[in-house]
Amino acid sequence: MISYIARRLLLVIPTMLGIMLLNFIIVQAAPGGPIQQVISQMRGDASDVDSRLGGSGDQMQRDQTFGTDQSYRGAQGIDPAFIKQLEKQFGFDKPAHERFFLMLKNYARFDFGKSYFRDKSVIEVIKAKLPVSISLGLWTTLLVYLISIPLGIRKAVHDGSRFDIITSGIVVVAYAVPSFLFALFLIVLFAGGSFFQFFPLRGLFSDHWSDLSFMGKITDYFWHLFLPLLAMVISGFAKLTLLTKNSFLEEINKQYVTTARAKGLEENKILYGHIFRNAMLIVIAGFPAAFVHILFTSSLLIEVLFSLDGLGLLGFEAALSRDYPVMFGCLYMFTLLGMFLHLIGDIMYMIVDRRIDLNASRELQTQ
Repeated sequence: MISYIARRLLLVIPTMLGIMLLNFIIVQAAPGGPIQQVISQMRGDASDVDSRLGGSGDQMQRDQTFGTDQSYRGAQGIDPAFIKQLEKQFGFDKPAHERFFLMLKNYARFDFGKSYFRDKSVIEVIKAKLPVSISLGLWTTLLVYLISIPLGIRKAVHDGSRFDIITSGIVVVAYAVPSFLFALFLIVLFAGGSFFQFFPLRGLFSDHWSDLSFMGKITDYFWHLFLPLLAMVISGFAKLTLLTKNSFLEEINKQYVTTARAKGLEENKILYGHIFRNAMLIVIAGFPAAFVHILFTSSLLIEVLFSLDGLGLLGFEAALSRDYPVMFGCLYMFTLLGMFLHLIGDIMYMIVDRRIDLNASRELQTQ
């Protein structure tokens, strides 16, 4: 196992290089970079640009006419020296290959630089958003597994029964309805829409959270999380429930189960002593991917709808504003976390079933 883990860790380096290079090329080819964003803001809202750059309107000399810089759309009438100053500030005064290798050197030390428009380091920005995304991701994943696995097992054991048919209908509806539509329904019904206002619609904590007791803080925290978690769990448990059911059904119909029944073993002992270990392998293997999906993709619209300032919203806003340090910092952290979670999934494979030898599997594939 140690040699397999070491080999997988070494593969992280070329994988990260390939992902960062591909995304760097795509970002360089995309129109509307940070300098273009500043120019657009100058044309529409000069005060916002002044605050971002720490300068004044007089320094920019917006009212004077200068030569035209053809490199950026809308740069007519802007001092070319000011454009050069922006390029130096954002690091675009260097060739693309130098910027890429400098980025790799800094990222190897987890130095992601400073946000273009937030006046904070990328690490500080990500740290500020982590509590929201971790809360949504961990609690949603935990609840999805706690609901889906027992439900899937019972559906497999009672396959074709009335319980199986009714729950299958619920699962199909939950799978078909997007999480953001269900979230909108919850907001309209329970969060100050047209009916009731039982739950808050903004943030993870109330304004007076620091004044609450310990139990009061916990209650307030889950009170704010209830609707977002419910929206994400409803859309997330359906797929895992069906996966669990199909996995158990496949194992129930195998010969070793028939043999165990012929020997007179109890059903519960067969189910949890033999079937469970084999059927749960595919469910456990899917845990890292499920967690990454919930943490970094499914939560985006939920964060927007419930005004939760997390990593999903951060990445979305960074892409719109072309805040490249935040974009690449989030990408780097997401990719690194994803690869380590998949490695943990493989290790869990071997822990659950000692018969699995990933080193042997790799040797067979190379023959």
